[in-house]
Amino acid sequence: MFGTYRQAIQREPYELIEYIIRNERPFTELVTADYILVSPYTARGYGVLEDLKEQFEDPDDPFEFIPTQIPALTSRSGKVQESSDGHYPHAGLLSTFHYTRRYPTTDTNRNRLRARMYYQHFLGVDIMQLAPRVSDAAAIDAKYEIPTMQASECVVCHKTIDPVAGLFQDYDKDGWFISRRADWHEDMFGPGREGEQRSDAQRWRSLQWLGELTAKDPRFATAMVEHVYYILMGRKVLAAPQDIDDPYFIARRQAYVAQRDMIDAVAEKFVADNYNLKTAFKAMIHTRFYRADGVTVTDLSPERLVALDDIGLLRLLGPEQLERKILAVFGEPWGRLKPDYTKIDILYGGIDSKQVTERMADPSGAMGAIQTMMAHEVSGKNVAFDFTTEPGKRVLFPNIEPDVTPREPANEQQIRRAIVHLHHRILGLEQALDHPDVDRTYRLFKGIVDDAHAQGRFEERDIYFCRGRDDKRLSDPEYTVRAWRAVVAFLLLQPEFLYE
Repeated sequence: MFGTYRQAIQREPYELIEYIIRNERPFTELVTADYILVSPYTARGYGVLEDLKEQFEDPDDPFEFIPTQIPALTSRSGKVQESSDGHYPHAGLLSTFHYTRRYPTTDTNRNRLRARMYYQHFLGVDIMQLAPRVSDAAAIDAKYEIPTMQASECVVCHKTIDPVAGLFQDYDKDGWFISRRADWHEDMFGPGREGEQRSDAQRWRSLQWLGELTAKDPRFATAMVEHVYYILMGRKVLAAPQDIDDPYFIARRQAYVAQRDMIDAVAEKFVADNYNLKTAFKAMIHTRFYRADGVTVTDLSPERLVALDDIGLLRLLGPEQLERKILAVFGEPWGRLKPDYTKIDILYGGIDSKQVTERMADPSGAMGAIQTMMAHEVSGKNVAFDFTTEPGKRVLFPNIEPDVTPREPANEQQIRRAIVHLHHRILGLEQALDHPDVDRTYRLFKGIVDDAHAQGRFEERDIYFCRGRDDKRLSDPEYTVRAWRAVVAFLLLQPEFLYE
């Protein structure tokens, strides 16, 4: 029960994003929504289940979510949170306990991490990249009483980040709402945002005030489009080149400027359609940056190749994406890449949003081993299962039987048609019977069967692990079932399947 409740409450921020997108609401609600998404389980935790029970289709479903407002919080001492209407001052993700708890603070950090992540997530600004390098921090500390408010090297960053940090002052180090009793630190710039001070009358709704300003900031739309780029491309947008001594500086600069023009153009369409995030995805997909299918010209200069290096879509599928693809192709997931199963999803570039927050973009040796294991286990499970299914319901071999052997020349065309179907089903490729890739796969299939018969003797039943429907072990006197299994494993290891 506790595990289910934990899963349900962890999904709330994602459900908020999904609710906004599915209902085509302005994506500015990511920082301005005056509601939260709750399920029957989490509603019970917030103490609002009885009021909402009739709104759920299934009050026992822990993963059915609906929007609501939770009441103002009450401390253990009985003090009720200040509110104009008796509700908690929701401000989209900004005011969720998930967000403030994910980015904790300390007595010395004073919410500066939360402010930094606010700028990075919602405005696309990495404050740490803007901060100048201090050559002698000890000298600055000795010279000024409050370096963060007096030293120019410190003020350039702290004058931006400290006011936003002050807006999170009512959330403790673990992210819980506490309603501070004392005033905010006097050795920090007062709560506000980029020169605009938050009034005392707005203190009880500080994050709502911040969200409203954020939604009006043109950098918000740009940042959201950059997130869309990352989701579609699997890599972050280009950073502005800094090394003017780089022989390819001009080419890198051209690539950066061209990409920024594309991001800005998509952001304009995004804003024009009332911040509908679906519009941003559609506009991005229609750009040449996404639709490019490699460089076909062979005599391009090195400078031009550098400029075109980030064009097009090519990325390794993450563990969740690979599981979904296996499910789509075979009707059943592999299962081993699901989070919390055996943790090999982390080895395959996944994240746990705790210690591991960055996905690996390039394959490692461990990832290669996991790919091989996946190919053999998925093919072993599904080939036998498919052959023991009615022909009309098969997904892999609808028009061929195990007794069709390549040792009979008359069967070659039928086998090639089965290979073409597999190439289309698994790799998404439309190919002719005489395509070179089909030739290669046919030679693999025929070679395995010929080698088995050349040995003179082999086990006529397939191995126990590769059982079919109803745990049936297949009779394989021609060795074709095992050959087809090798073909499927071979296809599962192709870049067309593992990459996007």
